Amino acid sequence: MSQKPDQPLLSPVLDSLPVVNDRRLAVRVTPDALRQLRGGHPWVYDRSIVSLSDGGVAGDLAVVFDRRRNFAGIGLYDPASPIRLKMLHVGTPATIDADWFSGRIDAALRKRADFVDGPSDGAYRVVNGENDLLPSVVVDRYADVLVVKIYSAAWWPWLRLLTGVLIERTGATHVVLRLARLLEGGTGTVVDGAVIAGEDIDGPVAFTEGGLRFEADVRRGQKTGYFLDQRGNRLTVGSMSAGRDVLDVFASTGGFSVHAAAGGARRVHSVDLSAPTLLAVERNMELNSDRQAVSDCLRSTEVGDAFQVMAQLAATGQSFDIVVVDPPSFAQRHDRVDSALRAYSKLTHLACALVRPGGVLFQASCSSRVTADQFYATVASAAMVGGYELSEIARTGHELDHPIGFPEGEYLHAGFWTVGARR
Repeated sequence: MSQKPDQPLLSPVLDSLPVVNDRRLAVRVTPDALRQLRGGHPWVYDRSIVSLSDGGVAGDLAVVFDRRRNFAGIGLYDPASPIRLKMLHVGTPATIDADWFSGRIDAALRKRADFVDGPSDGAYRVVNGENDLLPSVVVDRYADVLVVKIYSAAWWPWLRLLTGVLIERTGATHVVLRLARLLEGGTGTVVDGAVIAGEDIDGPVAFTEGGLRFEADVRRGQKTGYFLDQRGNRLTVGSMSAGRDVLDVFASTGGFSVHAAAGGARRVHSVDLSAPTLLAVERNMELNSDRQAVSDCLRSTEVGDAFQVMAQLAATGQSFDIVVVDPPSFAQRHDRVDSALRAYSKLTHLACALVRPGGVLFQASCSSRVTADQFYATVASAAMVGGYELSEIARTGHELDHPIGFPEGEYLHAGFWTVGARR
């Protein structure tokens, strides 16, 4: 698509990418796969493909036909992935071009009207992958910066087109590319953290959340630089924190910690395995130090493994009014679910031992292979075995900017509990 004069220029590094071609792969799939994709499921696995025309490369458009040779859908072909087709469109034939992408982005923005119309320096997810019918790509916005993260080599030929459409539909001034681990080597001169539109970004990007100021390292930080999916839970913790002592383990860049301090916490102790990450916690605190509550809060950080630190804190008799436990994913594969549940169970036991009677436990799971029922049952069982009585305050999950469009798209399960005295 052509670049408008007032839009940021696309980076020359994109010139090294493969280009979209006119090839269309003809695909037939099993009856079950056909039924599922017509029902809205965005993936076709390699084992579900009955026949495929020869010569496909990553990013080719694959047209799925039914047994009567009728059009069923069209997707991106990824020969290196067990999810061989990432479905873009199902139903009647469609042309996948700039107008098609514009329609998808506009539909995603309409879902997020409250964020789009909110503060210009706010942050939210613009595209949530398959859940917004754009599989294997997420787009987060921090003020005027978009961060595009791709999870499949099928996006390489389409990246220039997608970037141009995103700029046109959102008015962003910069676009940063982040790559999933399997793509981190990049292709050509396009690597993880590359600025692919607009002028170079040589430091963190400033944004606001709930009226508080933060910075995100969009080029080198985890995910896209910040964990936007816990926004609502951070605001809730902040609303509970007045006059309380708060422990934040797996603190990352300090979202929960900063909201707790701004909410009037007496003390906030932030724990993470990464020392550089905890420096970001301190920086985000300082960005809000003009608030009396943050200035008055006794703030401390500790580098260490959360399991070990929590055990040591309990052994030395420390306790808190609120304990926040927001770990990374423990189950990247199906065969890791049992070990993930054991980890959640241990975290619940350790956390309950640190919560003063009548205090609050917040605990979350971002492991998509762990179901909501499994997670909540594990928390309840671990507390009971440990002799703690939990009273559920609320269960939370995905926010508006992280919609769920298919079963595997649901990954976030979280809850607030009041912890009673140990029996």
